Amino acid sequence: MEQDNDDNTAAGGGESETKSVSAANEKVIPKLTLVLIGDQNSIEIGSENILLDHDGQTNVEQFSTRLYDLCGRHISVINMLGLQNVDTFSLNQKIHAFLFLLTNGLHNNHYSSGLQWLEKAFGKGSLDYVMTVVTHKSGETCESALTDLRANSSLVEKRFHTCTRSMMDEREILALLEKIDIMVSENDHHCYNGVICDEKEEQKENKEQLDNKEETMDSSVFQQNQRVEELKNSAEVKCDPVNELAEGEHSEKNDDNTGGESEITSVSSANNEKVNELEENAANSVVKCNPMDVHGDVEQSHQTKNDDNITVRGSEIMPVQSATDEGSSDKNTSGNKEQSMEISEEINRKKQYQRKTETLLSRLHLQYKYQQKLTPADFLKIGPPVKQDNDTSEKDLAHTFLQRLLMLDYRARYIPVKQDSPEVSLSKPDLVFETDDDDLDALLSSSADSDQSEQTNVHPMDVQMAVFHCSDRFFKQNMITKLSQCQYALPLLVPDPVTMDIDCPLWTFRQLRKSWKIKDNSNIVTMKSSPICKAKTPMVSFLRLGSLSLSKSQLMNTLINDRHNTFFHRNCPGSTKSRHFMDGVAEIAWYCPAGKPNDEFTDCIAFCNLHGDALLMKKQCDIVTEKSSVNVVLVPSLEKGDTHFGLISALYKSPKPLIILLADNDRGAVQAKKGKYKMGLKDRSQSNISKELKKIIGDILSGPHASFQLETMTEVSGIRVDEDDTICQKGKFNAMKIVGLLQKTGVSKIKNEFFPCQGHKWHKWCRINKELHHLKGHIEKEKCQKQQELMQIRRDRCDASCSEPMKLFIESLSSLPSTDKEYFLKWTQILIDALSTDDLTSILQSYDEKWSEVLALKKKHDKSDELRRKHTELDRLSTKLQSATFGLEHIFREMGQIYEAHASLQKLTSEQTDWSKYPELAAELMISGHPMELMDGDAGHVPLTWICSLLDNVIKKLGDKRVFVLSVLGVQSSGKSTMLNAMFGLQFAVSAGRCTKGAFMQLVKVSEEIKTDFQFDYVLVVDTEGLRALELEGNATLRHDNELATFVVGLGNMTLINIFGENPAEMQDVLQIVVHAFMRMKKVKLSPSCVFVHQNVTDIAAAEKNMDGKRRLQEKLDQMTQLASKEEVCDAECFSDVIAFDVQKDVKYFAQLWEGSPPMAPPNPGYSESIQELKTFILSKASQSAGITLSQFKSKIHDLWNALMNENFVFSFKNTLEIAVYRKLEIQYGNWTWALRSNMLTIENGLHTRIENGKLDKVELNYLHKEMSKTYGEIKKAMTTYFDDDRDKEMLVQWRGRFEKKIKEFLDEQVRGVKRKLEDVIQQKNACKKLDDKKTEFENKLLQKSKELAHQLKDKAKDEEQLKKHFNSDWSGWVKELTADTKPIEDINYEEDQSTILQELGFEWSLIDESKSSGRYTEISQLGDYDHYVTLTKHKELCDTSQQSQGEERENKTNKNQKGQGSYSLSSAWMSLKTIFGIVATPQVEKRTSGRFLPYEEQQLITSLIDDVEQQTIAMIKKKPVATRGYSLTYLQEVANNVKEKVAEFESKSKYALKKEFTVDLILFVFHRAESWLSESHKKFKGNNDALSYVESKKMQYYNIFRSFCKGNSSAVVLGELICEKLKVSIVEAVCNKTAIDLAGEMRCTFPAFSGNRLNLEKQVLKSLAEKEDFDGFITYILHPRNQVETFIKEEVQKYIFTDKKDKARKILKKNVEDIKKRLSQALYDATEKVKKQSEDPDMWLKEFSSFLKDQLTFNTFCCQNFSDINNFDFLKEETEKGLVSVIKEVSKLSLDKIKKFRMKPDQILIDQLCNCCWVTCPFCAAVCTNTIADHSPDKHNVPFHRPSGIKGWHIRGTVELVTDFCTTLVASDRRFYLRYDSDVTVPFKEYQKAGEKYATWQITPDKSKLIYWKWFVCRFQEQLENHYTLKFQGSGEIPSEWRNYSKQEAIESLDEMYNL
Repeated sequence: MEQDNDDNTAAGGGESETKSVSAANEKVIPKLTLVLIGDQNSIEIGSENILLDHDGQTNVEQFSTRLYDLCGRHISVINMLGLQNVDTFSLNQKIHAFLFLLTNGLHNNHYSSGLQWLEKAFGKGSLDYVMTVVTHKSGETCESALTDLRANSSLVEKRFHTCTRSMMDEREILALLEKIDIMVSENDHHCYNGVICDEKEEQKENKEQLDNKEETMDSSVFQQNQRVEELKNSAEVKCDPVNELAEGEHSEKNDDNTGGESEITSVSSANNEKVNELEENAANSVVKCNPMDVHGDVEQSHQTKNDDNITVRGSEIMPVQSATDEGSSDKNTSGNKEQSMEISEEINRKKQYQRKTETLLSRLHLQYKYQQKLTPADFLKIGPPVKQDNDTSEKDLAHTFLQRLLMLDYRARYIPVKQDSPEVSLSKPDLVFETDDDDLDALLSSSADSDQSEQTNVHPMDVQMAVFHCSDRFFKQNMITKLSQCQYALPLLVPDPVTMDIDCPLWTFRQLRKSWKIKDNSNIVTMKSSPICKAKTPMVSFLRLGSLSLSKSQLMNTLINDRHNTFFHRNCPGSTKSRHFMDGVAEIAWYCPAGKPNDEFTDCIAFCNLHGDALLMKKQCDIVTEKSSVNVVLVPSLEKGDTHFGLISALYKSPKPLIILLADNDRGAVQAKKGKYKMGLKDRSQSNISKELKKIIGDILSGPHASFQLETMTEVSGIRVDEDDTICQKGKFNAMKIVGLLQKTGVSKIKNEFFPCQGHKWHKWCRINKELHHLKGHIEKEKCQKQQELMQIRRDRCDASCSEPMKLFIESLSSLPSTDKEYFLKWTQILIDALSTDDLTSILQSYDEKWSEVLALKKKHDKSDELRRKHTELDRLSTKLQSATFGLEHIFREMGQIYEAHASLQKLTSEQTDWSKYPELAAELMISGHPMELMDGDAGHVPLTWICSLLDNVIKKLGDKRVFVLSVLGVQSSGKSTMLNAMFGLQFAVSAGRCTKGAFMQLVKVSEEIKTDFQFDYVLVVDTEGLRALELEGNATLRHDNELATFVVGLGNMTLINIFGENPAEMQDVLQIVVHAFMRMKKVKLSPSCVFVHQNVTDIAAAEKNMDGKRRLQEKLDQMTQLASKEEVCDAECFSDVIAFDVQKDVKYFAQLWEGSPPMAPPNPGYSESIQELKTFILSKASQSAGITLSQFKSKIHDLWNALMNENFVFSFKNTLEIAVYRKLEIQYGNWTWALRSNMLTIENGLHTRIENGKLDKVELNYLHKEMSKTYGEIKKAMTTYFDDDRDKEMLVQWRGRFEKKIKEFLDEQVRGVKRKLEDVIQQKNACKKLDDKKTEFENKLLQKSKELAHQLKDKAKDEEQLKKHFNSDWSGWVKELTADTKPIEDINYEEDQSTILQELGFEWSLIDESKSSGRYTEISQLGDYDHYVTLTKHKELCDTSQQSQGEERENKTNKNQKGQGSYSLSSAWMSLKTIFGIVATPQVEKRTSGRFLPYEEQQLITSLIDDVEQQTIAMIKKKPVATRGYSLTYLQEVANNVKEKVAEFESKSKYALKKEFTVDLILFVFHRAESWLSESHKKFKGNNDALSYVESKKMQYYNIFRSFCKGNSSAVVLGELICEKLKVSIVEAVCNKTAIDLAGEMRCTFPAFSGNRLNLEKQVLKSLAEKEDFDGFITYILHPRNQVETFIKEEVQKYIFTDKKDKARKILKKNVEDIKKRLSQALYDATEKVKKQSEDPDMWLKEFSSFLKDQLTFNTFCCQNFSDINNFDFLKEETEKGLVSVIKEVSKLSLDKIKKFRMKPDQILIDQLCNCCWVTCPFCAAVCTNTIADHSPDKHNVPFHRPSGIKGWHIRGTVELVTDFCTTLVASDRRFYLRYDSDVTVPFKEYQKAGEKYATWQITPDKSKLIYWKWFVCRFQEQLENHYTLKFQGSGEIPSEWRNYSKQEAIESLDEMYNL
């Protein structure tokens, strides 16, 4: 075996290497040997297979590395799968188990045959070693396999297992190994070796096995000795399957868990030689082996450390002389024999000790954990609740102990154990004659049966030490920290349970810090705080020599804290007579004075307690006595002959003070000589002994004395210090490189010098960033300026970033393996904390003193200069404190700041530091359980870029897991972090002077055991700094607290409100902040829950008091709610109106944390119980929540912080997550409505055709609903699935009802719309019925006449010209004859009708003629300037406004400026600006021309009037039945009257009159707009209803019939041609209509602009406008957005069909032609077959043929009297098919342009679908609401990004200055706007929703995004905009120069950012 020993190099330079061992020793005996037999197909062999990763059949000793990694055991796996002939296979190993593998499904067939083969191959005895394993495919179950195999009597159910064929599941393999262990144990640990033992051998083996029945553990240090013994004894092999508990040679592979603790102990050459010699002598012997007692590698840090070997007797440790220490040069035989005997005895003792260790660990279910160490990760997860009351079984003892310890429950040592048998033996006595004397004898008998259960109890300290030994270094450190917090003694010297080396776990003390207070003679109290490893204190050591009845540990407790068992002693609950791990352990505890008169000692003192008899522990005894300041020795007596007298004599002679406590002496303390005392213990009270001891120790330590420092333990020889491990030293070395650089600078200067990114510049950046949300003056200029400042700071920070310590830190973080990294981080934290300890302590003391002085002055109401001076000093100390506070979190903060600076500039530093990897490094740490800073505590700012990238990387590594966010709020130093640490085993900083600043987040995993009870994977805990922090004062405190509370409450799914103490004033402050925060959450539709935790309550047991407390809390909350509701403008009377809150359940009372007065007080057990109760309550509530995903959490952080940057949180909050979910829902809504619409279009198309065919005369709503029911049902199902199964279903639920209703309304609207359309078609059809009948009559007559004429001219059939001539001459006659009785329909005389109507309305001809001749009316809607239409004779007051109006005539514009009544000068305008900096929406304010002018707002009203009238007119006209009944003059008269009424109504509400010219132009304009539709409809009417036109249109058709008859064609041929001719038009129409629907559907689904929601369409329109740089298009978009969007849709459809996707469009058309062709062929076939079966009648054939086509093609039947001679319908079918070939061919080549001429048009279909949305525009900037639903009440109108208001014409009143500010910036500013151009009433932009309905329906949230698109637009079209509005971008409306840097490409790209929601 190979050993990677790189990590064994000593850090201190000491050489450590693996010495060679003999060949015999290199052969490692496996812990288990398994043979696989059975079917080869039962297992998938491969590298991932845990059991078998090699595919060859082998009997070599091949250890499975994957099995070793899994369970830390050496297991040899021999593959004999599929082997038939065992003769070819030599098996030398001793086998523990045959694994019989069977394939599921084949198990019955193979089981019996497999056992027969095994018995034949290995003998009958092999059957006792069989474990049957049925394998199955992944996803399969084989539950029935056991049932099937039960029929076979040879099956033992306990020896049956199932697993997957791949064997990759660790749990399945571990379960299998446990079953194998049980089987081996049941076989009395025999191995199968193919030899059948005789009866005597078996008896002998069984006898020996009784002594060896318990599980064993061994190590490599004893392997050779064991081998010596085995060879010498020549005994038979005994196999022990128990798990290896020693640290194995391969443990180097497990660095993550063991911390690299494994090293190789050298073996002497003498032993090697002895092994070789003995092997020769035992060549013919039967070898006895213990395959389970394998190597257990021994840790050895330095060759110099382990001088002595230890021998063990029972549970006592005896010093023995090593075989290598004496006479190694003596090679004689007797020397060798003696040495061998000593080795054998030593091995036997150690084996006995190891068996006990193994048994103990097995009982505690820790046998696997000695190799696979317990890690912090095992407990940094949420598992089942800790048992508090019930007894715990032994197997759960260790786990329960740890859980309760982590919760700071010092009763973890006293856990009652559940007994497996009754406490008292109640077995029946034997039936013998009894007497009273016998009973008495039985009572007095010492050998009477007693309860044996006591022997099975595990000693509490064995539980603690077992867990300690089974933990990795980091978990040991956590464990020791918790023990220290519980005021328990800590292990200082610990014998290794395998090697018996003495370990000093110095590493575990590293994060401990002790604080104490010293009072000097002048009563001045000085506070001291120090890392315990560096603290120099006196140490008092206690030793016991021999056996005593008095408890040394109990006596020590009285010196430290007589109310707490710091040291566990024999009288503690749960103590037993036997203990295993504690003998030889030296424990240490510190006494820390509180600076009070009742302190036991005046300074900090360490007390060391060596457990067990010190005589048997020479090494520990020497170390302890050498290191101590005072030695206290307990002895049974003091006589020269005593065994301990030598040691006492040596200690007495030593210069160190000595106190001897005599068990057989009852005298008080006597000083034998200076520093040497003796004192009796006999018959004396412990209090007296304790009192005297305290006095003696105090006296000794008041003089000169030696000091003890933990760090000096590294200098002690003969022991192993854990920190000397290479991996630990490597971490320290890397950390020291960083700290070494920091040490060169004063602590208060470290941050500024080495971590500049988080210093002054960062604070300045945060301040400027906040100012960006509170802009004043020229907003856009100021905004650009501040953004430039921010970028400059970023640049400066980039240049200054990455100091040498940061480079070293990042390098270590990036390159070190995970365990090395943990050591590195711990060392960095430890060393940095040590740096600032002294400075922080002195600053805190100064601060405390100064604060006391300030309070004293305030009590005196002193307002003198002295108070101000003290305040100034306090501020200075506060700044100094902030500078001196430096920890690991500041380094991570620097990482974040470097990343933010570079990410914002997208720049790599010259040193090529890969800053982009920083978030990934931090994410790895966060996943591993490190808390990460969420809010910078010093700057009070959230670094969004860093946090978002960090969470992105966490998501990348874990997936977008669901988390339950638990946050905490409370006053400073109220125990929030302590509570969270105890509850979840976290590591938030809790020590005084290091209070949490800002907010930290930490992930806690939900364990697999309880995962099924929750809908989330992690709990994300957010710990925050305290409210009402001392460092802040006044308004700053309140603002900061409000921000923090709102942020934390908004983030959490649940917030713990931590209330400390019972001070009503403090409580009120906190509650006020909390209520405000929850009220804001309600207003922004977030609904977190809360639990109030009332800590430090004096008597939590008093239920009545609790009830009263809850009542008062409820009253306070309600009172705060009423106050807050006024400020937050919220309708809430009580707290439960704001949030779901039950005062009975949601308030928890906590006992005070400490049981007594710190620093020596242990935690209160009631506190731990409260913690557990609260945790259970939180988890029960959490189980009802789905939590949120990590990406949602990231969005929440972003939204909350951005809103908090603004003054009004509720007003500013934009829930981007909710918006994103809603946008996705809109897309789905679009898909659902399109599915309904497209299906309805298909139904409409079919019914329309049916009506045209005369097959339908009524459309019922029920029928349409029935036809739509399938599609609607599918959509309802899809909606249900979406709302129920989408990951955001909790958020979607708020819209579910509304959208279900909208879909139903949409369906109803579609159904009603189609019904209306079809009823119009039916009405039209009915109106034309007479004409249709006449048409049929015409056609029959024309057919008959054509046929007759053809018969007459049959001879001239070959002369085409003659035929035409004859036909034409007869045709004229036929037409006259047929139409003689019908009146022709006249064309419309539109011009004349218009003039007539206008004159009838009273308008002069001259006005009408002028307007018509000039054509000006056609441009009236686009004019924009209507001054020449206005007369001011109605109201002169218009001139008295602050604006000037243009004159009545356009020519007056050229006149000079005149000042008339109410004129408004420029100077007065500026006076107005001084009074109020207002904005008004009237751009054309200052046209400096003569005469009056019309304000722009009024111009806009006129434009709106024109638009409204136009839309009304088009709607009115389109309702008229022109296509069915023809044109009527009354239609135009109705329109004209409507226009006149609308103008009159408009005038009645205006201050001016409109001239007649306006009304005339407007009427002509709407006539003009209606003309095309009227003309087209009338033309259609004429074509369908004018007999002459109709007959003339049929001329060519009947000429072809005539010509066909002339050629002698049969009736069938002619009929076929006639059918084809009639179908041709219908086929074209059907194909075009279907193609239009299909193209619309294709574009709706695949074309990017049409496949999303309304927002997506908006983005594409803006992209198109920018690409074209079309200003007119922009203006149309701004003024008439829907018109521009419709234009865009039409253009894109045109481009798609005729350019981009022309081939696809043609393919769709051809497919529809093919569908029609198939339908026609089927109809011909069906009609022919039906007629052939019934009656061969041409009329019937035609009727059937038409019936089959009724929904697809329009085909009006005709009379077949001219074709009555047809009797061969197959021939007719063939002829018709022939004719259709050419028709189909022609239609296939149809131009796509034809689609435009038919009823269904793809662009119109898409317009109907996409434009059925909201078109309300922003009252400031005219941005269009982007909601996909037209009526989306109660949701307000919104748009993601607005525009500069000047785009709509907003300007500064009294100037020509257009506004460049965005309304999203204005609403956060202090600016105001005028309600109307002619009003003096102004409204603050912040309160815009109070300005009226059109403002109130909008939600405009402040935004500081760049909005590049509209900035580019303003710069690109500045001149055009200025000309359009006759205003200028100047003065306060000057365009910032930065805007001009943006290119068109950047503008287009910015749209993706703007509309990415």
